[in-house]
Amino acid sequence: MVLLILGLALWWGAHLFKRIAPERRAAMGDKGKGLIAILLVLAVVLMAQGYQRAPADPFWWGPSPALVGINNLLMLVAFYLYAADGMGTRITASVRHPQLTGFSLWAVAHILTNGDLPSMILFGGLLAWALVEIALLNRAGAWKRRTGPFPVRKEIMAAAGAVVVMLVVGLIHGWIGPWPFGG
Repeated sequence: MVLLILGLALWWGAHLFKRIAPERRAAMGDKGKGLIAILLVLAVVLMAQGYQRAPADPFWWGPSPALVGINNLLMLVAFYLYAADGMGTRITASVRHPQLTGFSLWAVAHILTNGDLPSMILFGGLLAWALVEIALLNRAGAWKRRTGPFPVRKEIMAAAGAVVVMLVVGLIHGWIGPWPFGG
């Protein structure tokens, strides 16, 4: 559990450094981007190793067909929000932080299907980070809503991209961990 918590702390610190100490981060210039990227990769490795090695006790609930279905629906919406942000689709005129909202849905989906303490720490910690990040971004300045046009072609591409990415990620997830599609 120590590696898991250390990885979470490093994730939080590396991401929030820019918000908490913007002058220090700016003074680091482009070299700072590389350092932050290295810290984030290290954070992911520590979280993955810590999660993998953590005992699954206590186990409050496990995946059920209903929770797996809800998880997959939330994951599809999360992937769509990432794609929509990149493509500038209509939903980005309504959702202020599509990627962080998608990340939050990803964390909630994983909490729902994994009812053990390591999952609560990992995904709950990442969910808390995303919500803090959203709050800090909201305080930082006014939102400039995206305005149209919102071509139907981009909407279709974002939706199709979300489905394709979900299938690919699901296959990779099944190879390295539990099968995400039930059955």
